[in-house]
Amino acid sequence: MSSLAPLNHLITRFQEQTPIRASSLIITLYGDAVEPHGGTVWLGSLIGLLEPFGINERLIRTSIFRLTKEGWLTAEKVGRRSYYSLTGTGRRRFEKAFKRVYSASLPAWDGAWTLVLLSQLDVAKRKSVREELEWQGFGAIAPNVMGCPRADRADLAATLRELEAEEDSIVFETHAQEILASKAMRAQVRESWGIDELGHHYSEFIRLFRPLWQALREQETLEAQDCFLARTLLIHEYRRLLLRDPQLPDELLPGDWEGRAARQLCRNLYRLVSPKAEAWLNDMLETADGPLPDASESFYRRFGGLS
Repeated sequence: MSSLAPLNHLITRFQEQTPIRASSLIITLYGDAVEPHGGTVWLGSLIGLLEPFGINERLIRTSIFRLTKEGWLTAEKVGRRSYYSLTGTGRRRFEKAFKRVYSASLPAWDGAWTLVLLSQLDVAKRKSVREELEWQGFGAIAPNVMGCPRADRADLAATLRELEAEEDSIVFETHAQEILASKAMRAQVRESWGIDELGHHYSEFIRLFRPLWQALREQETLEAQDCFLARTLLIHEYRRLLLRDPQLPDELLPGDWEGRAARQLCRNLYRLVSPKAEAWLNDMLETADGPLPDASESFYRRFGGLS
């Protein structure tokens, strides 16, 4: 256990989940820590890295096997050792899931909207398209109409192609409006995106991680393992929040939106613990060639720049 009570609380909270989310934590670990260092590590070193979270070796092996079967990971045998890396599909999923996590800031909004009409899709296909578009930040603004104020058109087109829905979906783009966020628009946003519930989740994130931030700042010397555990749990929880967050423009959000404070806290905590967390990863993880490669240049651009 750590000497930091807030970190122990977070670890215990993770362990008490039923069932324990080992596979999800492994994906967080690959996206946050393994991929920037070449993407491939020995299973034995992964087991050692994950055991402090309370995940035993058997569950880790079972989770790795499941992720391989689901197309997230691929294995390579070198002698008696197995080395795991993200598949091409897994890497693309990771890039979609994580690129919003580490972004420095969101672009300004010009008032334009992207609308997708789904009425020509059959019921089953409409459901799968709706779910995928919601993950990309779209909300249901009318029956069979999904809208997003800041959509990535390339991602949208790729998604519709992948789901074989491109021919039966209708995409509109509106022009910028002089009044970006009228009273009616704000009410519609609260209804279509569940803003109040999401705000509650952000408040809970701040309640959980602010004590850890304060405790770490008070330490004369940061422990490398504590920093790794803190960073992994931080990104694990924040990533899950962002999957629910459409990242709407500020003009459409409440003035006291907790998502702003949560992002600032995440960025500050990540910057604080990353140097020592990287040292712990270098000590613990092995590749087929030995030590981990240096982190990629893109790693140091996370959250607007790391030291």
